Amino acid sequence: MKYLICILISYLIGTASPSYLIAKARGVDIREKGSKNAGASNVLMLFGKLAGVLCALLDIAKAAFAVWLCEKIFPSHALVFPIAGVSCIFGHIFPFYMQFRGGKGLACLGGMILAYDWRVFVVMLSCELIVALVTNYICFVPLTASVAFPIVYGVMGGELLGVLILFAAAVVIFVKHRENLSRIRKGTEMRLSFLWNKEKELERLNIPNE
Repeated sequence: MKYLICILISYLIGTASPSYLIAKARGVDIREKGSKNAGASNVLMLFGKLAGVLCALLDIAKAAFAVWLCEKIFPSHALVFPIAGVSCIFGHIFPFYMQFRGGKGLACLGGMILAYDWRVFVVMLSCELIVALVTNYICFVPLTASVAFPIVYGVMGGELLGVLILFAAAVVIFVKHRENLSRIRKGTEMRLSFLWNKEKELERLNIPNE
């Protein structure tokens, strides 16, 4: 029962979608514009860097808060951390009031890692920045991080069942990024260099610069 309550609390926190609200405030349904993804990356493309960064920070914060809250309510329960973190990610990806069409989980994954250990968060963030810069595609960050973190968690003494729960999130994140991988093969995926060379990237993709 305690774990079910933890799942419900974390899922509901995860469904809070700053990207949806930011876009709605501007008269746009984020699920129908840009990449049609209700996440920080699409907010960045549609509304600029400041809005995108704000959205990412809020998504990180909600996942960290969900884990912190559940650990406060249910202290000394070993599986609360992975259950709360993964449930929040699932809430972000599958929000019930948005017809289960949410984001793709990267920022919430980061928030969960931050709640686990800020030092692990800093190290993994540094590594993933290198991944993003080398590949020039942001989608490789959640793919590699979602696999790496369960391994780190297990090595640092996490329970085997907790590791498996974290890998469940990795499976869902991979499924959600299938279209990104398909677009990379076709050469139509937005590159990270969009952040500093917007005009050139839009020209490459034949997208009007509005």
